[in-house]
Amino acid sequence: MRPILAQSAAALAVIDRDDTAGLSMRAVASELRVGAMSLYRYVSNRQELERLVVDLVLAAVDTGHAHRLPWRSRVAELAERARAAVAAHPAVIPLLLAHRHTAPNSWRWTEAVLVALTEAGLTGQRRVIALRCVVAYITGALQAEYLGPLAGPGTTALAALSTSRYPLLAETAKSASGIPPEQEFGQGLDIVLQGLRMMLTSNAD
Repeated sequence: MRPILAQSAAALAVIDRDDTAGLSMRAVASELRVGAMSLYRYVSNRQELERLVVDLVLAAVDTGHAHRLPWRSRVAELAERARAAVAAHPAVIPLLLAHRHTAPNSWRWTEAVLVALTEAGLTGQRRVIALRCVVAYITGALQAEYLGPLAGPGTTALAALSTSRYPLLAETAKSASGIPPEQEFGQGLDIVLQGLRMMLTSNAD
């Protein structure tokens, strides 16, 4: 295994086990069973380690088989694949926004989404907003899923609220606990893409 790839995999193993708080050059060196100073031949600091980890996680996203799909199905497929890759390593979620601009595999995924949005008829600033909307949904949904899951204690607490003071909130929370993460993500994404489709339709009229 190449040194950079080995260090990336070791850093990811540390994060999977100890969360991002446990990531350090010393921890990665210990994972590799080498001296900490030897890492600096290939990686300069923790920030670069974080970028390598994000790139490694997103390397698992296959962008090659979605190009035959209609644009809306293609964006949905690319979003689902990105979610699945990150969901396998949820501790990486806080690093996504900080490093997706510097990770080549993020560029690869983003280019594939932009191709689909362009084929839908989006260009210029509208394409910028559409891309940001999709990215914001994915990152926000991942954060909500792992920091405040519908099946978690927060939903239970909301479901127990007074129905006389918060009838809709309590009722909604009771319904929420039975929704699996895949359904929550998929149906929410469908709302986002439906909005983009309606925007395209209204602009065409």
